[in-house]
Amino acid sequence: MVMTRQFPIPVVRMMVPDRSGKVLILRRHNISHGGGEWCPPGGKVDYGETVEAALVKELREETALTATATRFLFYQDSPPFYPGGMHCLNLYFECAATGAIALNEESSDYLWIGPSDLAACKLAFRNDLGLLRYWKEKQGG
Repeated sequence: MVMTRQFPIPVVRMMVPDRSGKVLILRRHNISHGGGEWCPPGGKVDYGETVEAALVKELREETALTATATRFLFYQDSPPFYPGGMHCLNLYFECAATGAIALNEESSDYLWIGPSDLAACKLAFRNDLGLLRYWKEKQGG
């Protein structure tokens, strides 16, 4: 019997902008959910771990970048797509970072995208909505 979680899972997502305002996304690979789709860096907050520690850890693990400043932006409720599926509570942060990108085994590629690039990328876990909200709020809307 497969056990399903009956409560939302907290997930951190980092909007890591470059100097032109484009945001880093990763192509998911060798992973059980969203393989081949794109997603901002991030991951689940483990039991006993703070949100801040999770975002620093996930950014380092997935990209080798070091978070230098973080700012909470907004949350997004992401109910399951199908009965018994995962229900996530995405916590979005803007994250300044230093270092050179080196992907781990969870990602096969990365891109820097702006609003006009979004349609060309299939994003996982409703992160397209998070990116659109981020850019809208950056423009003062």
